[in-house]
Amino acid sequence: MSDTSHGSYKSYITGFVLSVLLTAVPFWLVMAEPDIHVGWAIAIIAILGAIQVVVHMVYFLHVSVKAESGWQAMSLGMTVILLVIILAGSIWVMFHLNTNMMPAHDQIERLRDL
Repeated sequence: MSDTSHGSYKSYITGFVLSVLLTAVPFWLVMAEPDIHVGWAIAIIAILGAIQVVVHMVYFLHVSVKAESGWQAMSLGMTVILLVIILAGSIWVMFHLNTNMMPAHDQIERLRDL
C-alpha cells in the first residue's frame, strides 16, 4: 500500500471542517425555523446530506476512481443505485399505504358522527 492512498493532516482537517459546516447548516435550518417553504428546507437538508456523504468518502475513506483500478467507484455506484431503489420503493409503499388506508379511517369517523 502506498502513502498516496492515505490523507494528510491538511486533508483530514479540511474534511472535518466541511463535515462540521455541512452538519451545522441543516441543524440551524431546523432549529431557527427560517421563513422558507418546508419543501425547500427538506431539499437543502437532503442535498447537504448527500454532499456530506461524498466529503466523508473522499476525505476519510479515501474512495476515488483511481483506487484499485476503479473497483471502489464501481462498488460505490452499485451501492448508491441499490440505496436509491430501496429508499424510493419504501417511500412509494408508505405513500400508497397511507392513501389506501385513509378512506377507511374517514369512513369510521363518519360512522361515529352518525
